[in-house]
Parts: sequence; structure tokens; C-alpha cells
Amino acid sequence: MPLMNVRERKRALRAQFRKYRTECSPELKREMDRKLYESFVSIKEFSDCDTIFAYISGNIECDTEQIIKMALSEGKRVAVPKCAAHTNEMDFYFIKSYDDLSPGKYDIPEPVPEKCEQVRDFSSGLCLVPGLSFDYQGYRLGFGKGYYDRFLSRFGGITAGICYAKCTVSELPRGVYDRAVDILITERFINRTGM
Repeated sequence: MPLMNVRERKRALRAQFRKYRTECSPELKREMDRKLYESFVSIKEFSDCDTIFAYISGNIECDTEQIIKMALSEGKRVAVPKCAAHTNEMDFYFIKSYDDLSPGKYDIPEPVPEKCEQVRDFSSGLCLVPGLSFDYQGYRLGFGKGYYDRFLSRFGGITAGICYAKCTVSELPRGVYDRAVDILITERFINRTGM
């Protein structure tokens, strides 16, 4: 498939899934997020991990707050990203609570470096991966900035994508640098893609 067609297809899919998420009623979103939370904390990889790399969810993303609070309550180390200034790179910092966050890039709370320890070892752990859409092989369609694509290229642990079932498709357009997640979790099913 020519490169321009891939870009156009990704742009159309992003618009489609943004529209679904934006128009989703608050009640339905809360119910889907509750089921996603229950599915995620039920997997063996979550119970076995000492460190979880999570993201702080924005308005249309699958909610991660309850997952993060559960991980902290179980004594797991929780690392969340901070976007580096003037680049599309992320640094991760360990947080002890939501009090360690302040408004950051894109109005999403980020860790305050003065309060948190920066993560230096990315060889293990469980990473919760955001996406507008995932396909059944675990490939993702992100928000288009490339932050997670860059991060996942150097992450050595287990990756778990969470997504609403209506935002999953049989196959997404992908590039040579795209990396599939090991586990895809929706409110309706869990698919172990690369394990």
C-alpha cells in the first residue's frame, strides 16, 4: 500500500474512532471503563508484576484511574509519563499518588519531577498502552504524535493495550516500526496476541 494511502487511512480511522469516543454517553463510558478495569486487574500479568507503566487518561481515553489506584494499593510501583519539552519523547516517573501530578502537556496531568523518581530501567514490568484503536493482532492506532511508538521500541517488558471493543478492527494499517502489544483487553474480551 503506498505511504500516502496509509496516512490517509490512518487519518480517516482516527476521525472515526474519535467521533465514537466523543459521542459516547458518560453512562456508557463509565460502564465500559468499569468492565475494562475488572478485566485488566484480573489478568495474571497484573497480579504478578511489581512495576506497572501506566498513562493518565484524557477525556476520550479508556480510564486508568482505578487501575492506577488499585496498583498503588497493592504496593506495586507505578510509573507514568511526562512528555519531554520540544520533542515527541516521554520520560517516566514513579508516583505514590495523584498528588504527585500537575497539569502538563495537552492538559493531561503529568508527574512533578521534583517529587518523583525518574525511571531508568525499562527491561521489565507491565506497560498499559493507550490507543484510539487496536486490531486483533495487537497493533495500535495512536493519537498521531508517536510518543508510545518511540517508547515501546525500547521497552522490554509485557505490553497490554486497553481499548473499547467498538474501537477494535480486524486489521489496521501499520509500518515497519510498529510493535504489537502482547495482550489486548476490551470490556468484552481479552486477546493474547504475542505471548
